[in-house]
Amino acid sequence: MTSADSAHHPTAGAGAPARLRVESVDVLRGVVMVLMALDHTRDFFGMPADNPTNVARASTALFFTRWITHICAPTFFLLTGVGAGLARATRSQADLSRFLVARGAMLVFFELVVFRALAYQFNLDFRVTMLIVIWALGWAMIVLGLLVHLPAWLIATFGLVLVAGHNALDGIRSTNPLWVILHGPGIVAQGEGWAVFAAYPLVPWIGVTAVGYALASVYGWEPARRRAFFLRLGLGAAAAFMFLRTLNDYGDPAPWRVQGESIRTVLSFLNASKYPPSLLFLLMTLGPALLILRWVDAGTPAWLRPVLAYGRTPFFYYGVHFFLIHALAVVVCLVRYGSARWMFESPDLANYPFTPPPGWGYSLLVVYLVWIAVVLSLYPACKRVAALKATGKYPWLSYF
Repeated sequence: MTSADSAHHPTAGAGAPARLRVESVDVLRGVVMVLMALDHTRDFFGMPADNPTNVARASTALFFTRWITHICAPTFFLLTGVGAGLARATRSQADLSRFLVARGAMLVFFELVVFRALAYQFNLDFRVTMLIVIWALGWAMIVLGLLVHLPAWLIATFGLVLVAGHNALDGIRSTNPLWVILHGPGIVAQGEGWAVFAAYPLVPWIGVTAVGYALASVYGWEPARRRAFFLRLGLGAAAAFMFLRTLNDYGDPAPWRVQGESIRTVLSFLNASKYPPSLLFLLMTLGPALLILRWVDAGTPAWLRPVLAYGRTPFFYYGVHFFLIHALAVVVCLVRYGSARWMFESPDLANYPFTPPPGWGYSLLVVYLVWIAVVLSLYPACKRVAALKATGKYPWLSYF
């Protein structure tokens, strides 16, 4: 059996259909899940006043701590599409459509209710609601569930048009709620003491997911051809980013500027817009992601195999890691202040995800240490959940 053969295998169990798993996809997903926890740890334990994307003031270490985690969201949306595309081998078109719509609706519910109450806020005060990544992922799956009835080439075209063309609409300024949800970001609705803010506008994220769905077809190719394609596509995306960013004309609403120091000019060049993800942001992040896919396609290095536990339990990992980071912040707050009331309050939009206590915040070294502790502590549970999913005895786990 070749390494390529061993990396593509169905898993099945009693009462569940076989599911095609591609190990390289799980590895890449696991890598981004680990990196994602770094950004969320920084949210809760970093210095609240330090803006990592303020290239004029942020330290280089802080900027790159944030910048390296930019790969997470685009890659996760791309791999969501890839996973749906791979499922075509084991599900009928109608079944896949129903699954994607149902799972997408579940994600929207969990984001707005369960994660909001039990992970982000630790309260039932819904006066401030942020429409963030899991909400956007849910809608991307719902739309993809409708698109799967179309030919793959048409889905790919649809996705590429959204990804490459949405910045052409940057000049439109509107407070219409639907426009904000689709192309914002911004306030969707607001009243006395309450607000709904869309941080993850849907159009580009839907586009990335659709592209991922079409990309799944390369796993039916001969391995050498597939790896050559990933290499060309990854390098092409990186080159396109460099070219378009140098032109400083199209692809990002925030042009880079020459700064007083050369390193800060570099930071400005790399500081592409995430909200919503610009074409340049997506090229900058998905190019390296595709190169990682190419690298691990022939086999996973032994030292990287532990991330499979996270990559095969993304939904479980996401909810539990956020809860754990927040819970650790509560403990630290109790020790430091004798109270943790700030960690249970509903913050305003400027302080999301929580209102920091006076003097709150720790160095990047502390942030990194907490991050490592969180990731390592979740490994046994993720490994166990991944093993349960692999048995196929619990079909409902496919939603997690």
